[in-house]
Amino acid sequence: MRELNLPKEGTPRKLLFEKMNEMKSGDADWRNGRMFSLIYNAGDTVLEVAKEAYAMYFAENGLSPFAFPSLKKMETEVIAMTAGLLGGDAKTVGSLTCGGSESILMAVKTARDYAREKKPGVTAPELLAPSTAHPAWDKACHYLGLKPVRVPVGEDFRADVDAMKGALNENTILIVASAPTYPHGVVDSISELGIIAQERGIWLHVDACLGGLILPFVSKLGYEVPAFDFSVPGVASMSADLHKYGFCPKGCSAVLYRDSERRKKQYFAHADFPGGVYGTSTLSGARPGGAIAAAWAVMNFLGESGYIKLADIAMKTTRKLIEEINAMPDMKVLGSPSASVFAFASDTVNVYALSDAMKEKNWLVEKQQLPASLHMTVSPFHSVVADAFIADLAAAVEEVRGIDAKKLSQEAVMYGVMATLPDRSTAKEFAINYLNQIYTLE
Repeated sequence: MRELNLPKEGTPRKLLFEKMNEMKSGDADWRNGRMFSLIYNAGDTVLEVAKEAYAMYFAENGLSPFAFPSLKKMETEVIAMTAGLLGGDAKTVGSLTCGGSESILMAVKTARDYAREKKPGVTAPELLAPSTAHPAWDKACHYLGLKPVRVPVGEDFRADVDAMKGALNENTILIVASAPTYPHGVVDSISELGIIAQERGIWLHVDACLGGLILPFVSKLGYEVPAFDFSVPGVASMSADLHKYGFCPKGCSAVLYRDSERRKKQYFAHADFPGGVYGTSTLSGARPGGAIAAAWAVMNFLGESGYIKLADIAMKTTRKLIEEINAMPDMKVLGSPSASVFAFASDTVNVYALSDAMKEKNWLVEKQQLPASLHMTVSPFHSVVADAFIADLAAAVEEVRGIDAKKLSQEAVMYGVMATLPDRSTAKEFAINYLNQIYTLE
């Protein structure tokens, strides 16, 4: 294995950034709208506001509200604004985290500890989730000692309420729903799940990491959005990523609770440390002040009118893309997406080969499985490239008809193989070994 040591002497600044720019040249071209995942692009003006605010608090640490009271003020105001968008009231509280996975981990930890107090007889707690819920829920269960119970979704790709109800037992302490689901962009039947949660006295969490900062504005624009937030009786907590459709820098998500009594179970404190009483609200100790400041700045800069304008552009672009894709021979959009996220598939064309062909045309369209499909997360900026994308997609569909499987990329072959493995533990091991291999020094 190749070794790399710290340079004996520092690298001159000019040469340093030349090397970085050279490495960066091979990355996906998100600035020009050539990818439909990972980046949420509202344009250069919003980006510059976020960068300026982040740089202003680049060195500050969100760990101490006493040293940096301005960060505490901004965090509580961001939480309040987010809660207001999501049907919360004056009692709704929460915390900022480094991302959706941490928000989910905190929600599971809080629900687990709440159940320990309210249901002390439960010694083997279970989390109940549709098969389309994000894998971060399984990760949280893995870390925190819960058993994840996955339930197949209905033909519309939404949570099957009857199946979810049938999977409940005396060990179920947490029910999960998505608004919307990442794979297909559909909102689960949260009102019906809320009734079940109330009847059984079970915690219901709505994972709105993807849709929390766009669904409220989509609804205001007049599009039909199923009830999904704290306005639904039975919803105990929510998560919403501000670095997605909130257009804040990466590393900023919110976890929200209906009241502060629930949130208390999230906190950790150690009173006997010689260095002083140690207390944290989230998993992270030190927290980047820049992410908190940038979230506050972007939300205040855009305001409701700015977010509605961006949501309008994103939705019109999304509807155009859906209509054009559905009109293509052999292509179909899956389910009935509620916002600007969707997936499309084909019964006759290998969509993994299609993704490869689009990559050759400098478009990054992510592959999905179970069923095989391609994922689309549409940002406002995609409005300027939608026509070019559709033209290239139509050409790519014709190019890959009847393509030989031997011509697929390594990534496409991996997806194709893993999606057909009947033993999912084998697929899991394959993925872990793959990650272990690629994250090595070149």
